[in-house]
Formats: sequence, structure tokens, C-alpha cells
Amino acid sequence: MKTGLIGFGKTGRAVATVLLQHPEFELEWVLRKSNKQEGRRISDVLEVENTISNGTVVSMDSTSVGDLLDQQPVDCIIDFSSEDGIYYYGKEAARRAIRIISAVSHYDELQLRFLKQLAEKTVVFWSPNITLGVNYLIFAAKFLKSIAPFVDIEIVEEHFKQKHGVSGTALKMADSLGLKKSKINSVRAGGIVGKHQVIFGFKYQTIRLIHESISREAFGNGVVFVAENLTNKPPGYYIYEDILKPFLNEHA
Repeated sequence: MKTGLIGFGKTGRAVATVLLQHPEFELEWVLRKSNKQEGRRISDVLEVENTISNGTVVSMDSTSVGDLLDQQPVDCIIDFSSEDGIYYYGKEAARRAIRIISAVSHYDELQLRFLKQLAEKTVVFWSPNITLGVNYLIFAAKFLKSIAPFVDIEIVEEHFKQKHGVSGTALKMADSLGLKKSKINSVRAGGIVGKHQVIFGFKYQTIRLIHESISREAFGNGVVFVAENLTNKPPGYYIYEDILKPFLNEHA
């Protein structure tokens, strides 16, 4: 599967590493704002052995996204950039029916509306946390709440000291469970990659569902899982639940 990646921070680099090591994926290019490392092979930048992909780092300053998609076409675009990144490439990708997989942490109402407009022409997927584990946790938490709607629920999210604001993942968890933001408890300490816990408080017992990211490569595994399961989907707007539900039905 030919893939393009937008965003080359710590998480973007980890995702690129996973894609370079996967035999079914060809990372054609990484698009970033600056011209740092422009033209270099991605595998050389990341020091990853790869004999299949000759993908390079591309700068927004040097090429238009339309030219990039024409000259180095891809099947899907993975977005780990910023909230406004979708406006830069969205229309050009949708026009070419390129699948869009966004793992941007936050979108406002206007940006979400734009995503859904693009979904009229192509497959558009969004998850603020694209790891399979976190989304399985949310899926399981919703199921447990449906069994015991009266239960007390608290969410605890832990991240590295420099992370600002409440995590998008925790906000998604709260929204999925019909909880207010006040039910989210945040911890910032050291270099915690990311840990989320949903606590179900019953009168005589407590159930805790916990997901912890040990390495940012977990986001790359999530990207692979999502991309593979979107391959034959028709144009539309998709979330993780749309991918996980068929598995539940298969094993019911």
C-alpha cells in the first residue's frame, strides 16, 4: 500500500519507522513544514534498514500538495500534523479519491464538518488516538456501561510533564461514555508516553480498564490496522468503532 505521511514529530517518526518495516506498506514521502532534511531518504533519516521504499522527506515550502500527489501518488495519507493540516491537503486528496487517515488529537466543530464534506468523495477516518488498545478499551467500557448504567465512572489520564491540556483521548472516552469533562483526572509527570484508565466503581467491587502506551510505535501499529481495514470501504466518514464492530459480530 503506497502511503504518505504528514507530520514528522516524535510520533510521526515512530509511525514512519513502523511503516518502513512493514512488508505491505511503501512510505512514498513524508511532508513537513520546514525544509530540514528535505530530499533525504526517510529510511536514512530514521536509520532504518529498508530496501523497498525510496521515499523522501518533502517540504511544503518547495512543492504544492497537488504536484506532490500527482508526481508521487499514494493510496492513503496518514495525518499526524495539526488541526489545520486538513485544509492544506484535504480537497486535493479527496479529488483524487485518496483515503485520509487522521490521528490529529483535536478538531473543532468546523473542522469536523469539513472532514465530513471530504468524506462525500473519499474514505475519511479520524481517531484522536489511533492505537488499537485505547480504542478496544473504549469499546469495552461502553459495553460495560450498557450493562450497568448506574455505575460510578472516573477517567484518569497520565502523560509526560510537558503535555498541555486534557488529552484528546480522555475527552473522547468521556464523550463515548456520556461523562462530563470534570470526570477526567489528569496527571503530568516525567516522560510518561500515555496511560489511560477507566474506573468503574460499584458498591462492593471496582473494575479498572487500563491502557498504557509503552512506545510511540504503538501508533504505527494502529495506523497499519486501520489502513488495512479501510482498504475496501466505500467513501464515507469512519471512526474506530466502525472498524471494530464487524469483529464483534463475527465472534458473537
